[in-house]
Amino acid sequence: MRGRMRTPDVEEVRVKLPDILRVAHREGVVTVVTRKGVPYAAVAPVSAVLSYLPKLGDLRGSERGCFGDPTEFVDSLRNEW
Repeated sequence: MRGRMRTPDVEEVRVKLPDILRVAHREGVVTVVTRKGVPYAAVAPVSAVLSYLPKLGDLRGSERGCFGDPTEFVDSLRNEW
């Protein structure tokens, strides 16, 4: 992301959406859509959004926080059946 940001109102976005999408894709500009001066939504390049999502490798081991010991959890499921 190149650090540029726009803040048009919802009405302006309705008219200029194709241009806003093009600028996001080509130039990396993030557009924060406002409604009555309050931030409402954002249009951002996909690359910027994907950089905030966890990678699959980052999730390794996260099941322990949800289920405790995986072996015991699977055994408890088997016992229910």
